[in-house]
Order: sequence, then structure tokens, then C-alpha cells
Amino acid sequence: MDYVIFKVPKDKNLLVAKVTGDDIVSRQSIVSRDGSVLGLDDAWKFVLIEGSEEALVRAKELFSESDVAEAENKEDIYQKIKEEEKEAAGGMGMLFG
Repeated sequence: MDYVIFKVPKDKNLLVAKVTGDDIVSRQSIVSRDGSVLGLDDAWKFVLIEGSEEALVRAKELFSESDVAEAENKEDIYQKIKEEEKEAAGGMGMLFG
């Protein structure tokens, strides 16, 4: 599955809601994490969108209207997000298992 990760200033939370609420984009897998959770700069929010090429193009268009770009080192950030999700899922298993 294709994916894209955007690096969004934390003060643009409304923009994240607008883009992820778009009819096409909202049907994709979307994960949003503060930089501090991933061991990165706390001034940023990272938005991972996995899905169809059409939706990724649409998300890029919407974010570019506000000068938000794709994150550099997207492979590293992707791995950090997936590791954090795995740890969170493991914690839930401990609570409910």
C-alpha cells in the first residue's frame, strides 16, 4: 500500500482536520502523531496517510495549499509510527488480555 507522511506545524491542527476530513482522503488509513511521541521535534505533528494513489494525490494538493510539505526521512518516520502502534497494541493486550 502506498503512503505519504506530512510534517505539519502544531499550530495548524485545523488544517489536519480539514485534509483528513476530505471525502476522498478520509476513506484511507490515517495516523497522526505529535513529534514528541516519536522522539522527534515537539513543534511538529506527523500525519501518515496510507491508501489509494488518488487519495494521496488529493492529500498532497490540500496540504500544499497551506505550504505543508511531505516529511523528509519518511521511511524512518514510518517505522517509528508503526513501532509506536505496535507498542500501544501490546499495552492494550496487557489491559484486556
